[in-house]
Amino acid sequence: MIGIKNVIAIVCGGGPAPGINSVISGITNEATRHGWDVLGIYDGFSRLARGEKNYVRLEPKDISHIHMAGGCILKMSRFNPTKKESDLRTVVETLTELGVTHLVTIGGDDTAYSSAAVSEEARKMGRTINVVHVPKTIDNDLPLPEGVPTFGFETARAFATTEIENLMEDARTTNNRWYFTIAMGRTAGHLALGMGRSAGAAITIIPEEFPQKKIPLQQLVDIITGSIVKRYLTGKNYGVAVIAEGVIEKIAPEDFKKLGEVVTDEHGHIRYSELDFGEILKQAVLAEVKKIGIKVSIIDKEIGYELRCTAPIAYDIDYARSLGYSAVRFLMRGDSGALISIQNNEAVPMRFEDIKDPATGKTRVRKVNIKSVQYRIARGSMMRMEKEDLDDPGLANAYRMTPKEFKARYAYLFETGEEQPAPAAKDAGEKKA
Repeated sequence: MIGIKNVIAIVCGGGPAPGINSVISGITNEATRHGWDVLGIYDGFSRLARGEKNYVRLEPKDISHIHMAGGCILKMSRFNPTKKESDLRTVVETLTELGVTHLVTIGGDDTAYSSAAVSEEARKMGRTINVVHVPKTIDNDLPLPEGVPTFGFETARAFATTEIENLMEDARTTNNRWYFTIAMGRTAGHLALGMGRSAGAAITIIPEEFPQKKIPLQQLVDIITGSIVKRYLTGKNYGVAVIAEGVIEKIAPEDFKKLGEVVTDEHGHIRYSELDFGEILKQAVLAEVKKIGIKVSIIDKEIGYELRCTAPIAYDIDYARSLGYSAVRFLMRGDSGALISIQNNEAVPMRFEDIKDPATGKTRVRKVNIKSVQYRIARGSMMRMEKEDLDDPGLANAYRMTPKEFKARYAYLFETGEEQPAPAAKDAGEKKA
């Protein structure tokens, strides 16, 4: 409408990811080029929900080099404005008072949901705030087409690969040492699989490989122990195991008490960093290998936070700036209510209603496709117990079992039906009465 000043507000939600500043740069450059104002809102939705007008007016001269920097110049918050109707209304009122006509949110699935909710609340209040969401997460779990990553993922994978390679060299140099690395990835194993495959970790375990809703903790212990034993038989009593943190959600409820007190975030998700999962897993595996007679030291290490604010690689710089540019072009067409993506070098909006999970009402989560060639290649390069190993008398002997006992004990690992209880672990070498 003539006489109405177009004002874009940028809100960054969730945790950091390499390339956020590149998106902000792309938005600012394209919007100001057409005479639009750009306001960078500090601390996500948290201040807006309190009616605070804490922002910075963004100009090209002020952001000329931010696209190469890690972190987020606007800072971030996991505050969820959809939990209370009053918060959502205050967000809309505050944006309106700032003269905001358009909103670009940068974040993951929760921020995408909040973005859609703000637009809907504005409509109910008789206001118009057109919105577009730029998908961001190093977890790579937003519902983009297969093969299209979320920005920040490739940088995180590259940085994590270097870390895994360093741990592998340390394990090889010191010998008799294993590292258990717990990788970020709330519900999907993309990052864990990506770093494990690129670095050549001995084994990577992701939640998608378990068709059961829940598994016993012992099943995870048996899988990792199998990898340690197989490598030991090749003369390598060392290695790195990568475990996606989302595997925690697969653990049976009765085993959760072993993981410590459960703490959740604003969106009700378990704060995995508050659980000593690596220590629990380490002690359980040490107990297993001790029965077998293998002497090994295990160090557990979480990899995640150090990936989020590293400087983006060239791929993510270019990708993220393109997303920022495309988000502005989408809004300039008078459009609203979509997540912006780049597919086949074209900007493709994906409507909020099309990527919504009907069961939860929130954005769908993209899982690792374990039937894909990429997963099969990754699985084939791992050192882990496979179904054919059940008939290997040498492996049975290493476990101090007869072939029959060995097969009976570990056959459950390869059953793909409903939940199967892990067999009660017998002490290795235990004689029959």
